[in-house]
Amino acid sequence: MNRTAILLALLTLLAPPVPASAADTLLSHDKPTTTSSVEDASLNGGNAVDGSATTRWASAEGSDPQWIAVDLGAPATITTVKLTWEAAYAKEYRVETSADGTSWTSAKTVTSGDGGTDEVSIGATGRYVRVYGTKRATTYGYSLWELEVYGSRSGGDVTPPTAPGGLKATGSTSDSVSLAWNAAQDDVAVTSYDVLRNGNVVGTSASSAFTDTGLASGTTFTYTVRARDAAGNVSPASAPVQAGTTAGEGIVLVVAGDIAKAQLPAEHSQTAKLVEGIKPAYVLTVGDNQYDNGTLAEYQAYYAKTWGKFKNITKPTPGNHEWYNQLNGYKSYFGAAIATPQGKPYYSWEVGDWHFLALDSTPVYEGKPGDEINWLRQDLQDNKKPCVAGYWHHPRFNSGEYGDLKKMAPFWDELVKARADVVFSGHDHHYERLKPLNSSGKVDEANGLRSAIVGIGGDNLYKDIKPRVGVERSFAKHGVMKLTLSGRSYSWEIIGLDGKVLDKAGPYTCR
Repeated sequence: MNRTAILLALLTLLAPPVPASAADTLLSHDKPTTTSSVEDASLNGGNAVDGSATTRWASAEGSDPQWIAVDLGAPATITTVKLTWEAAYAKEYRVETSADGTSWTSAKTVTSGDGGTDEVSIGATGRYVRVYGTKRATTYGYSLWELEVYGSRSGGDVTPPTAPGGLKATGSTSDSVSLAWNAAQDDVAVTSYDVLRNGNVVGTSASSAFTDTGLASGTTFTYTVRARDAAGNVSPASAPVQAGTTAGEGIVLVVAGDIAKAQLPAEHSQTAKLVEGIKPAYVLTVGDNQYDNGTLAEYQAYYAKTWGKFKNITKPTPGNHEWYNQLNGYKSYFGAAIATPQGKPYYSWEVGDWHFLALDSTPVYEGKPGDEINWLRQDLQDNKKPCVAGYWHHPRFNSGEYGDLKKMAPFWDELVKARADVVFSGHDHHYERLKPLNSSGKVDEANGLRSAIVGIGGDNLYKDIKPRVGVERSFAKHGVMKLTLSGRSYSWEIIGLDGKVLDKAGPYTCR
């Protein structure tokens, strides 16, 4: 080989690679989407085209087919569709295009999907692109972190409006925030505005004002606005503004359990953001804080990066998953001052007019309670506070997958005898609010214990709920409980991932 050939070969090796789609443009970013279904409102189609690696679309679970479609705003030449799958991916699916969003043509069929990232090369034209799942790879539904469509558009209006300016909050109540902004400019006409709360579209407005309703009280949100024109072009987002709902009087706590799991990083990250907005005095966990085995390595890799921000104000309890590691990871992560403040993984503490009992339910569930029941009985006898709340992992009465757990009767019966007020638990991954129940599980407004299951902190939800006697409300949606203590009364709100109130309870008066 001569010197010239060697030089050319070296230059070829050293030259940076040029992407095959270097001339292609991302056409789908923040464009309107439609879906066959969503698992819940926080997992909507817009999440798949928002450019964020932490938000996703998820379909309803357990059924085929399911689909998501995006409107590119104008006819386009489409070269590549890039799909970034969550754990719930498609084994078999089609990529389809359409000129009108009604009649669809298959551009590519995939029959051996393996999750991760798929870059599907197609040569097609159309205004709409649809990913049509025909066979799920898991028992769940279909879920995409991102759906990216690349290609080029020509002809028609391709110029987006300017970003709206002057966004500000014009008023607020305990459950709403009102916004106003300066109108955006467009070479044809602005047709509407998207309003985003914490990065997710929560509404549209034909004018330059909007009121966001159904929000959690005493909570701060970040808002932006973007403009759309008739061709579907979308402006850049406005400068963000923070605005909050007004707070009532009282001490605010957050309650949740069944939280951090490696396979579901977005869910516990999103519930942690809810806690940030609420700014509680304390965080109460009702067990299974970290999956799968509650090791220190797992805590440090997942829980610590989200809910760990509130470690110093956390009053935790362990669940059965922490016991898979004999509480070693739980104790090491939280430290003795938080995990075992009275020498055991169960303890009591007080705030205002309230006496709280943080109990370790797994030994009792396994028939090895040790001294915990005797300690509980004595602690209740020594209590001087007028209001009493208990919290632990395994629920006594429950409409979910595990049903009523008679093994937990020792805890429940002691609190009933002491005329305690309320109990919170997890283990079943849903929310459930129950009327006061006595030791027999019957409604007893005078002598029973009020309770709620709050296993909605981040792990997979359990949707097999068959309401038992006394259930006032139940559902399987991620979120947190915002518990407010006002002297000798208490109330709570269940806050969904989108910041909306999913349930309200109380105020109730201590017994």
